[in-house]
Amino acid sequence: MTFSWTPHRFSGGALAFDVANSVVLRDDPARRIDRFADPTAMDAFCAGASTYGAERDLFGALMPVHDDARSGLVALREAIDAHFRAEIEGTATPDLLADLLEAIAATLRRSGTHPQALDTATARSALMLLAQPQADRLKICPNCRWLFIDRSRNRSRAWCDMAVCGNRVKANRHYRRRRGDSGP
Repeated sequence: MTFSWTPHRFSGGALAFDVANSVVLRDDPARRIDRFADPTAMDAFCAGASTYGAERDLFGALMPVHDDARSGLVALREAIDAHFRAEIEGTATPDLLADLLEAIAATLRRSGTHPQALDTATARSALMLLAQPQADRLKICPNCRWLFIDRSRNRSRAWCDMAVCGNRVKANRHYRRRRGDSGP
């Protein structure tokens, strides 16, 4: 199956969230897809993030991660997801924060001399999210469970991407109403 990094894949609002969202169906072990399991997809992510990512002006053209640093990027991705998902759900613990900070520090020690390497830029993006004063803008899409930043004026954004997740939810709701099913 051919896969491409489309604008929807970069709807997290921060490079750290886009990297965390590279795991599709994270909550379903039977259907879970890790887009970074293929090194060529991980390398292609850099071009997509440089083109479509919300922080593309900040980080510029991202460079792929060196082969020996790929597992470190995956560890950083998992720490980002675990900490921010728990933070949003109100179940954050000091251990999750410590794990994230340790993953960030390890990444920066390993590749800090390459500021445009994907792993270094992701670590910097995660640090900026930690410093974000408005944690209530960090959300989880109720449809796909991706992490995203709500930058709407009134903090009412419900989905990571209205054109994809929002339309799916609305179409499903319409279909159930037409069939006479009850539910959300």
